[in-house]
Amino acid sequence: MTEDEMMLRLRHELIDAYDEELEMEVEDRTEDELAGLAIESEAYREQRRQYFRELFRLQGELVKLQDWVVSSGHKMVIVFEGRDAAGKGGVIKRITQRLNPRVVRVAALPAPNSRERTQWYFQRYASHLPAAGEMVLFDRSWYNRAGVERVMGFCTDDEYEEFFRSVPEFERMLVRSGIQVIKYWFSISDEQQHLRFLSRIHDPLKQWKLSPMDLESRRQWEAYTQTKEVMLERTHIPEAPWWVVPADDKKRARLNCISHLLDQVHYQDVPRPEVVLPARVRHEDYVRHEVPSSMIVPQRF
Repeated sequence: MTEDEMMLRLRHELIDAYDEELEMEVEDRTEDELAGLAIESEAYREQRRQYFRELFRLQGELVKLQDWVVSSGHKMVIVFEGRDAAGKGGVIKRITQRLNPRVVRVAALPAPNSRERTQWYFQRYASHLPAAGEMVLFDRSWYNRAGVERVMGFCTDDEYEEFFRSVPEFERMLVRSGIQVIKYWFSISDEQQHLRFLSRIHDPLKQWKLSPMDLESRRQWEAYTQTKEVMLERTHIPEAPWWVVPADDKKRARLNCISHLLDQVHYQDVPRPEVVLPARVRHEDYVRHEVPSSMIVPQRF
């Protein structure tokens, strides 16, 4: 293989890697939007190009942040909260997309089981906290008690009040132990949530995202607003402040959140040793055995 051929194949590999983000963008679109791709205006196409340029640049910075976290032993907890369909999962995907899952983990806990309901409230979350050189992204967190549990009646008034007494001390304790805590609330309008729910209802690939609890949360919009306001007021502390991300525009929300996240850490470039690919060892008596055709996946595409 010539050097030019090698460079061409490397270019195709890089394009394939970036196609993953294009696939995610298709996932975010409705059928009508997909049908209209061919007639997009040049201005809109330029906006998309700018979005991808900024996203890939920010993801490059996230890799640098990851390297620094590992080398310095830094510990980070990033909390993502917001209404259903606010876009928390989308930004989490873009943050973790190019990172090492051994360093950057996502904690998305299900509803507590019967045993967990008898534990100290923060116990099941504490087991997911980071060790040195790790980042943990909580896709919903202990703030369930201040939101869905309160609105749906899954906790008592006493448990609700105890949460607000405990959570500032819990987070201060995390910070004192060396864990950086960053909290994001993704804010969307009534109209935007309505549209995103309709999109999920009419898209067979997204219907799994809708649960009975999600539908009830739509009915209880005002109750969720009231509990959110109380939560932000009572848990916005200097050691772990809340940051509100306007999220009606998904792409802007992702870029703004990632950019802000990077600003919260004084990371530095970590020098990497030059990587040299070693020559493959070859032996004259080596014979590669053919795989039986019965074991080959059918080549339908």
